Amino acid sequence: MRGLRPRKTLLTGLLVTSLAAPIVGRPAAVAQSSGGAPAPAADAPVVVGAADCTAAKLGTDIPTARIGEPVSRVTLSATWVAETATSPAFCRVDGILAAVDPAPTSRPINFAVVLPASWNRRAVQLGGGGFNGTIPNLTGGAGPGAPSLAARGFVTYGSDSGHQAPTGPGRRGGGAPEAAPATARNTSDDWTLNDEAMANLGYMQMKKTHDAAMVLVERMYGAPPRFNYFIGTSQGGREALTVAQRYPADYNGIVANVPIVSFSTLMLAPELIRIKEKPAANWITPAKVNAIRGEFMRQCDALDGLADGIINNYMACRAIFDVSQGQRGRHPWTAKRCPNNVDPNPADTSNSACLTDGQIATLEFTYSRYPYATPIAHGAKTFGMWVPNTDPSGSGLIMNQRFRGQEGAADNAPMHSHLGVLGVTGFLMKNLAANPLDYVEGGPHNARRVEISKMLDSTNPDLSAFQKRGGKMIVTIGTNDTLASPGAQLDYYEAVLDKMGRRTVDRFARLFVMPQAGHGLSGNSYTTDGNGKTLTPAPIPNRFDQAALLFDWVEKDVAPSMSVVVTAGERTLPLCSYPSYPRYVSGPATAAGSYQCAQ
Repeated sequence: MRGLRPRKTLLTGLLVTSLAAPIVGRPAAVAQSSGGAPAPAADAPVVVGAADCTAAKLGTDIPTARIGEPVSRVTLSATWVAETATSPAFCRVDGILAAVDPAPTSRPINFAVVLPASWNRRAVQLGGGGFNGTIPNLTGGAGPGAPSLAARGFVTYGSDSGHQAPTGPGRRGGGAPEAAPATARNTSDDWTLNDEAMANLGYMQMKKTHDAAMVLVERMYGAPPRFNYFIGTSQGGREALTVAQRYPADYNGIVANVPIVSFSTLMLAPELIRIKEKPAANWITPAKVNAIRGEFMRQCDALDGLADGIINNYMACRAIFDVSQGQRGRHPWTAKRCPNNVDPNPADTSNSACLTDGQIATLEFTYSRYPYATPIAHGAKTFGMWVPNTDPSGSGLIMNQRFRGQEGAADNAPMHSHLGVLGVTGFLMKNLAANPLDYVEGGPHNARRVEISKMLDSTNPDLSAFQKRGGKMIVTIGTNDTLASPGAQLDYYEAVLDKMGRRTVDRFARLFVMPQAGHGLSGNSYTTDGNGKTLTPAPIPNRFDQAALLFDWVEKDVAPSMSVVVTAGERTLPLCSYPSYPRYVSGPATAAGSYQCAQ
């Protein structure tokens, strides 16, 4: 368990205007000097036409020796898409990377590469979302009101990560899936029983897709990209961190939004809460949601110097409610305890509703670091779980029913299920019919836990190979995120700083925290402040152009400030680097100049 010691950082503000959504890429050869400064890129675009989008030029396959992770075959199909009033012309190549394992549970990787008619000598790999299963939209927008990267002349490429979903459930941040004319389809869940398919999802599909894309770029344009980027959100954010950790020579710049860093445990964590709630006395019902977030507000709202319905000082608030830290035997929910441990009105949905001892035990579990029976990948000893937020029931953290294996559940009660449950029954238990609530920490699945964490988790804090070759990275998380684990993300930030040192990290990475923003990096102030005063909710400032900051850093050696100004209409706020937060000093509460990034 890593300590969260304070760090001092010089912070200034920089105003930018639009929020860049996840997008992705990389070059086969890096045009950089040994000192890390990028070589100047040629201004003239490379122009191609429909006559170049043919099998004669691009081929119908790629030698497997050109792919850096094992595949048995690579097949290609090219289609020219003519210019329209809203989109420039491009050549789309769809491909299939066939699995090595001949088992019926194995799956191919479907991928696609968009090669623009006018190429700016750059490429970007687009990350996925949710549990993946579909090829990302490679020609979609790069953010609200922003043109797509393909429209700006970037090669874009991505894959379905090596399994196929009927409609791509749970996609977040990677854009809507595109129909692909030449894809292999098998939508059975039994791929989760296959280790090659799991390793593809975990890391190999990124390398395989990248290498295939680079071959196609060279065949089409006669040269590799001068700059290659990877930008992703959620699952794509984990993928972005993964390529920096595993394939650092392939990318010049990376944006990782709300990355699900501890993927193997994040899939398990909702089950851990339901297991904690096996005794009926421990069950937190939806009626308690207002009481929970009201208590978070009461204890934490003013910790940033202003009671305004926004918990900006996320570190101090987490320290209050994480009972695995600080003085032993603390119980931060004592003020909400029901008299004599008897709830006089279980249906009370108000802020003043009380909590039983069992419910308090579940809350302490949910908002404290979870200790592993044995360390898993990269020596991780705990999982960060969740931090205090205003959406405590989000993403199914609080449920309105009982499930099979829980006290009081009906004989025909359903198994508990959520977006990542296949990672528990498939990856971990290797039995799709298993009850995920049968998991026991340190029990018969412990060795498998360690094994799959090595394939799936992007928790390696040593980014020195990426840093030493001049790579740049921008990571942004939100503390109101209930789909990912802000606790795990914050602990990863701390692990990187512990491993590499603040001075080194600041030279190549920005680790931003957006207080009270959710999985889409958006959110609102709460309806009451910490003093109980009723408020009109207002949007959390969240808009900034991450892609532009990254491109300038990589290609012009213009480093972003240690804090940037984010916007929501006329409202502005500094976005601070971990572990700093926006502390109110004086002036209008809606203006960034009224705050200072503090620790």
